[in-house]
Amino acid sequence: MAIPQRQLFIGGEWRTPALGRRLPVVNPATEGPIGEIPAGTAEDVDAAVEAARAALRRNRGRDWARAPGAVRAKYLRAIAAKIIERKSELSRLETLDCGKPLDEAAWDMDDVAGCFEYFADLAESLDKRQNAPVSLPMENFKCYLRKEPIGVVGLITPWNYPLLMATWKVAPALAAGCTAVLKPSELASVTCLEFADVCKEVGLPSGVLNIVTGLGPEAGAPLSSHPGVDKVAFTGSYETGKKIMAAAAPMVKPVSLELGGKSPIVVFDDVDIEKAVEWTLFGCFWTNGQICSATSRLILHKKIAKEFQERMVAWAKNIKVSDPLEEGCRLGPVVSEGQYEKIKKFVSTTKSQGATILTGGVRPKHLEKGFYIEPTIITDVDTSMQIWREEVFGPVLCVKEFSTEDEAIELANDTHYGLAGAVLSGDRERCQRLTEEIDAGIIWVNCSQPCFCQAPWGGNKRSGFGRELGEGGIDNYLCVKQVTEYASDEPWGWYKSPSKL
Repeated sequence: MAIPQRQLFIGGEWRTPALGRRLPVVNPATEGPIGEIPAGTAEDVDAAVEAARAALRRNRGRDWARAPGAVRAKYLRAIAAKIIERKSELSRLETLDCGKPLDEAAWDMDDVAGCFEYFADLAESLDKRQNAPVSLPMENFKCYLRKEPIGVVGLITPWNYPLLMATWKVAPALAAGCTAVLKPSELASVTCLEFADVCKEVGLPSGVLNIVTGLGPEAGAPLSSHPGVDKVAFTGSYETGKKIMAAAAPMVKPVSLELGGKSPIVVFDDVDIEKAVEWTLFGCFWTNGQICSATSRLILHKKIAKEFQERMVAWAKNIKVSDPLEEGCRLGPVVSEGQYEKIKKFVSTTKSQGATILTGGVRPKHLEKGFYIEPTIITDVDTSMQIWREEVFGPVLCVKEFSTEDEAIELANDTHYGLAGAVLSGDRERCQRLTEEIDAGIIWVNCSQPCFCQAPWGGNKRSGFGRELGEGGIDNYLCVKQVTEYASDEPWGWYKSPSKL
């Protein structure tokens, strides 16, 4: 199946890249070409920012930025309905482009639609939050607050959830009244370009959303540093996040960053082993292991370690690794050859350092083509090892044993990251203690990876700052304006009035 051949989406129209270049799209399941995407550059970013700025100011903002939230909500709901209408097509394109199992891609499309619906509701409720009064200690003044869109926003998104991660930024930005330039990852841009077609179908006003695909240095970097962009929101690696902060710093431009993770899952000896094993594997192997919040460091109680590891191996060997379009696939290929080689190097380095590959770490024997790696479990891990400290972004779980609760907490927090964590135990009070002790923005209790657009998402430390989703997700794209009025008929009286002639 070939992908649709799209151009850049700027000012509500398809536009050929300024330099006329395109990038190949490779199906990670077959390693074969399936089409191309446009390769935008700084000149295209300039055009997209200009179109976004024009849309923001059109009719002095009354058409979009200053329109009632209910107006914007109408478009967001239309987008949600169109996503559901095209769910089958979009799911299949997502799977072809990034390799995730088709069932997961279909789930993503439901989440995309749900996210637009949720922020449509918040756009409407924003009208009710306007002009909120502030109580003042002086009766001769009145004060109220306005929430206003921050302006033109640059949105840079990753390849593991191509359309869903874009939605996490586009939906609240548009709900707030911002206009946007979206730059998706060059490794998985296909559904984002199809999303542009959705916006055309629902009649989204021109320039409100612009989409520029291309390489990071050629399109992402110019967007991050563009003087016409009022804010940048980024999801991706820690190293790229640092570059975006540096690019924004000269203009004191606000940024929000959702970066990497090396999240712990702590399993105590009072769990139901079969249930805990499934959650442990799901927490690391979901999305082919390519998820920033993956609980990829298993901290396992010594009393159950032997049995737990044996059951993990049995469950891991039972996971269906196949072409992601096949029915029942639960682990597909990783996104690219580069990512595939990176993961293999992680595994070989760890083995050379003395760790034990309990299962996996190699290509499945029945799959000669494609960027496939068997679900991998590694034991005898030392906390100084690269596998313990660095994000792999693949189906690789490392295991470290503990004896006491204090030891488990110390191991859980032994990371520069702080995106997520999980604790599995039958003792609710213990779970509560670890919920408070683990330094992370998201904690799961007796599960791993559930995510709902109604709940805030984001991390601490090198996992970034700012929160997406939830009621506060729209605030990422709003600024607060204080309005204070002198409400007395009396003169202020600070200066002595000059004598009248």
